[in-house]
Amino acid sequence: MERPSWLARIGHEHLRVLFFSLGKIGQAPLAAALTALVIGIALALPAGLYVATRNLSSVGYSWQANLQISLFLKDSVSPERGQALAREMGSDKIVGKTHYISREQSLKDFRKQSGFGDALDILENNPLPAVIVVTPSAGQTQADVSQLADRLAKLPEVDIAKLDRQWLERLYALLAIAERSVGILALLLGLAVMVIIGNTIRLDIESRRDEIEVMKLIGAPDSFIRRPFLYAGFWFGLGGGLLAWALVAAGTHVMAGPSAELASLYGSDFRLAGLATADGLALSAAGVVLGWAAAFVTVSRRLALIEPK
Repeated sequence: MERPSWLARIGHEHLRVLFFSLGKIGQAPLAAALTALVIGIALALPAGLYVATRNLSSVGYSWQANLQISLFLKDSVSPERGQALAREMGSDKIVGKTHYISREQSLKDFRKQSGFGDALDILENNPLPAVIVVTPSAGQTQADVSQLADRLAKLPEVDIAKLDRQWLERLYALLAIAERSVGILALLLGLAVMVIIGNTIRLDIESRRDEIEVMKLIGAPDSFIRRPFLYAGFWFGLGGGLLAWALVAAGTHVMAGPSAELASLYGSDFRLAGLATADGLALSAAGVVLGWAAAFVTVSRRLALIEPK
């Protein structure tokens, strides 16, 4: 019979310890479940805030698609020149579409919307200018749209260029703060997760202190003693990460209905999006990394303090 290779023996040993550590955790299911729940809540908080900021960002980008630059033309510009100017602007790759509104059409629209028809009849001349409404093409950045507005405002036919995007810039500023907050919160709660897992592993080490002393007496290396605890940290981190994914998914499902109803009141078909599969897997992987790191630091420190008597 051919002897297994060194790599196969190492893999078999790690697999055995992996399921051995899971069995040890299963001996106290309630304590393990509570630990995983605390870890899951700690990881779900920054993940939930990440989902919220991502949805707000998508709302902001959808609103940006409706941004328009209003170019108020000088009274000396003829309707023919205004229409030609609108066509010239439409050939720009940054411009999605243009719409020319004559002075007569502006007065007609204002009369219809304002309700001051009788008052306007006493005016000798039309006070309203012709307007070219420019809609930037989709996918343009804030800087691109602002530069377009500045460039069009310098045209000799243009009297005033108006781009009402201050509210959108404020939204993006708030989103930038929220994104920074996600990073800070994730860092702090990641440290909290490591403390929770480390404390759990420390209690497990103390309960098995006599066993560890015996293993050291017979010459077992620290790497061998450390291995089951590392896999215990792996299981706690994985369980907490999966639970956090489930909590965020449940929260998204609960909020989907009210958010869709609110969006419909503003004439939008926006739908709340939860964690993508890749993001959920990344969250679970983050839990595993935190669990493994916490277990490694805790076990290394405790093993250095335990000496056989």
